[in-house]
Amino acid sequence: MQNILITGGSGLIGNSITKLLQSQGKDVAWLSRNPDKQKQKSFYWDPEKGILDQESLYWANGIIHLAGAGVADKRWTDSRKKEILDSRVKSGHLLYQELQKIKDKPKALISSSAVGYYGFNTGEKLVFEGNPPGKDFLATVVKEWETATEKIQDLKIRTVLLRIGIVLSKDGGALPEILKPPVAAPLGNGRQYMSWIHIEDLSRMFVHALENPGLSGIYNAVGPVPVTNRGLTKKAARFKGKPFIDIGVPGFALKIVLGEMAQMVLGGNRVSSEKMEGTGFQYLYSDLNQALKQIFE
Repeated sequence: MQNILITGGSGLIGNSITKLLQSQGKDVAWLSRNPDKQKQKSFYWDPEKGILDQESLYWANGIIHLAGAGVADKRWTDSRKKEILDSRVKSGHLLYQELQKIKDKPKALISSSAVGYYGFNTGEKLVFEGNPPGKDFLATVVKEWETATEKIQDLKIRTVLLRIGIVLSKDGGALPEILKPPVAAPLGNGRQYMSWIHIEDLSRMFVHALENPGLSGIYNAVGPVPVTNRGLTKKAARFKGKPFIDIGVPGFALKIVLGEMAQMVLGGNRVSSEKMEGTGFQYLYSDLNQALKQIFE
């Protein structure tokens, strides 16, 4: 596949995937509400208004679908929660609707999803793709998001959904937030699991799914060795050269600051990467020390 169309391309993951694809000689275009303002070749779309430039779908051999309002960007008011859900469901519906109309369809669509599917907190239990969804807000969002995207399979387009864990990168994601305070500390009791993945491995995973016709359905996009919040915070602080204090930030304090969103950082998931590893995917950063060294060196 030579021509790859990306939704949500201007975000952390989209930028990383774009650079990787271009390094492999692929042509990349984004779907954007402001195509003229993008540094990247872009086509117009507006999922809220149900508009998409069909020329983009004729152009594309494959689609990487990342669009969605940032889950942790703002406090979860009722209007923000609606925006988080609608941005994912409406964009999936729009792609399905417009792909129906064209004869020569893209060969594959690789979509982001999230380990939030399993619920805010699944404890120490190792969870797999076949585990049931949680019942909280994020789990409901992910379930509806996946349902909207999976319909695209009905159009005979190979569809892969990657349930993404905690993304580690020097340019964004979880690490800058963890290390923002003057002194690093666990959140809550610090025993909650963080199923992390290095941004380079995540980008390579999307490309792996795009280029391998044997992949379809749902895969966990996490590294092979989940760690606790305390373990990740302590190691990240050491690599960053910040002091670490082993006294957890109280849950009630986080709830005052973050509201309902505090559940997302006080809980955690120990997520299996076995299914993805079974496809032949090989990690560059399977060890947390390797990942942090690369990020902070």
